[in-house]
Amino acid sequence: MGKEKILEEWLDKGNNEYRSAEYLSTMHHPTPDEVICYLCQQSAEKYLKAFIFSKDIIPDKTHDLEYLLGICQEYNAEFSTLSQMTDILKRYGVMPRYPNELMITKEDMKTALVYAKSIQEFVLKIFNKSSQESSENKKQ
Repeated sequence: MGKEKILEEWLDKGNNEYRSAEYLSTMHHPTPDEVICYLCQQSAEKYLKAFIFSKDIIPDKTHDLEYLLGICQEYNAEFSTLSQMTDILKRYGVMPRYPNELMITKEDMKTALVYAKSIQEFVLKIFNKSSQESSENKKQ
């Protein structure tokens, strides 16, 4: 499978997880807040891994958003603006899947949706920008 196809799969998986979280958030009482937060973390993870993959690196099999963000920052310092978002989302990568004492509120769920969408948009903007620059360089 070619690089472009694999990159597209990373982005599709991230998009599908975000869209699933968004859909679940429209459910009537009770909304599965823990599942929504988990899907938001997963979506952010896929978008960061897509960026890493675009740099010809096979992303580690990890759910550690801070670690992934650190790799992204090595290639683009602007990723540092996502630090607060990944810090919040990271707690939803494992804990909501098991019985625990993590209390997730409606506000947590709404914040997770906003942060996941922001990370998605940030990465897609970088891809669009680099695609435009590549097209311009080909024209010259």
